[in-house]
Amino acid sequence: MEKKNLTLSVALAVYNEASNIEECLSSVKEIADEIIVVDGGSTDETVALVKKFGATVIVTDNPPIFHINKQKALDACHGSWILQLDADEVVPEKLAQEIRIVTGYGLRVMESSNSSHGNTQPDNINGYYIPRKNYFWGHFMKKGGQYPDYVIRLVRKGKAMFPCKSVHEQIEIDGEVGYLKEPMLHYSYRTTADYWKKADTYTTLTAEELKRKKVKITFGNWFIYTIGKPMYTLVNIFIRHKGFVDGWYGFVFAYWSALHYPIAWRKYTKKVSSI
Repeated sequence: MEKKNLTLSVALAVYNEASNIEECLSSVKEIADEIIVVDGGSTDETVALVKKFGATVIVTDNPPIFHINKQKALDACHGSWILQLDADEVVPEKLAQEIRIVTGYGLRVMESSNSSHGNTQPDNINGYYIPRKNYFWGHFMKKGGQYPDYVIRLVRKGKAMFPCKSVHEQIEIDGEVGYLKEPMLHYSYRTTADYWKKADTYTTLTAEELKRKKVKITFGNWFIYTIGKPMYTLVNIFIRHKGFVDGWYGFVFAYWSALHYPIAWRKYTKKVSSI
């Protein structure tokens, strides 16, 4: 198939994802017309495994804000539609069928768009939210903001862009955004080590953000980042978003999430004191 006639591209930005990448790409190989992978200089077998799926691999550096490499992957795609994935995400068959309908035919409005999310016509939709089931410590979370965890993953070529300013940002869409019904599986934290490895990256980025904003080291800011924000996060996840439904898993997830701010504050104050 000529590149100009491609319907669906799958785009990923990866770094040392040998333990995840095969399951991810296996789940989309039947619906992808092309697979584009931007690798941030992996030192494991990631690139070799990716090539087994006939993917186009672009090797580059690994910036702290990895959305920079995600944008590179989007830019390299040729399909009319792009499914942007992380290496620890898996597309079940029902979701693959739904994506096939939307990208291959575009003849129907998704049920969720008709009901709770408006009556936008398919021709006006340039992106789709996909609900995610997040895996934490041997358990798929039911609440706590972890399901349905809507993320924009399916986008029309040329209509989507990552601002590349923050690790927590959502991709921006030029046009209307619809909703798919079937969930994606996100194996984000298979083990405790997985969680704290990613938490170390996220807290470092928050510390760098505090440094860029030149946040003053005062008692007030100490209170905000070591008591105020952690308490708000814990209550917000465990109570407001009903994390208690997941029992012990819900509490641990809420508690560990709350620790993000005091850890980031400690990293920031260490950086400032060392200058």
